[in-house]
Amino acid sequence: MERTATADTQVSATPSGTPSAGEDSSLLDAMPRQREVVETAWGSTRPAVSVSASTPAVPRAPRVPGLLRLLRPWRVLPTPTGTPFTFGYGTLLVVTSLIAQYADPTLVNQLHQASSTDVTHLVSDPFLVLVASALWIVGGVLSPYAILFLLVLTALERRIGGVRAAGVFLTGHILATLATEGTVGLAVLAGHLPDSSLHRFDYGISFGVAASTGALAGLLRPWLGLPLLALFGWTLVSDLIAFTDPMTNWGHLISLAIGVASWPLIRRWQRAGRLVRLVPVEVAAVDVARAEVARAEVARG
Repeated sequence: MERTATADTQVSATPSGTPSAGEDSSLLDAMPRQREVVETAWGSTRPAVSVSASTPAVPRAPRVPGLLRLLRPWRVLPTPTGTPFTFGYGTLLVVTSLIAQYADPTLVNQLHQASSTDVTHLVSDPFLVLVASALWIVGGVLSPYAILFLLVLTALERRIGGVRAAGVFLTGHILATLATEGTVGLAVLAGHLPDSSLHRFDYGISFGVAASTGALAGLLRPWLGLPLLALFGWTLVSDLIAFTDPMTNWGHLISLAIGVASWPLIRRWQRAGRLVRLVPVEVAAVDVARAEVARAEVARG
């Protein structure tokens, strides 16, 4: 077992062939001694670390912040600067959800009825109800579609931008609504549904979220995008088999198909966004190279 010296004591025995502190005049005062070779218990040699009180121990950097920077979990949540569309739209949905929860039930019912994209409202004022119906979350801010909205829209906007993410969301919301309510109107005309179906409540963000989920699956890596698409699609098919609300369930499948059909376009948008982000870096590299060439020419001149 080896003994270690402290900063206040000198090693009493020195290895053979090594001059003592008094004999070595080449060492300056107050300078730590050079590394010495010390024989270990197994007969091998290793360098002995010079003992010096002037060399403080350097603490290791914590690993958790580095891991957080690598995983960047905060990127799954919207921010005002990084994802302004998702952040602003989500804030508005929180406000309407609080109104739906704490306002007078009669007032809330009137607001929902005025925002419903039923056949009657679509015929009389389609633009107003298509926009107003997307301001409410069925089930409140803790519903599954509210959580999906937060995660999916944030990821989609970070990849293709806010305007294009809004376009995907609204396209799924509008086309799926027109497809389902148009079918209801035709069924009423054919006598397969009663006239009361023309006034059925239809509002919420689920169609837009389904379209955004289908679109996002095409931008993720296959090992993540395909399971997401399969799991979400199976959930929608299970709801359709249950036959509790067939028109809404068909609308979810239609909007998911709209998102999948947008893959060629949104992948082109994603590539274009990457090129836009790379161009300033390449231009800066060229400017640096030109500056170095000019500095070298001046030095030669």
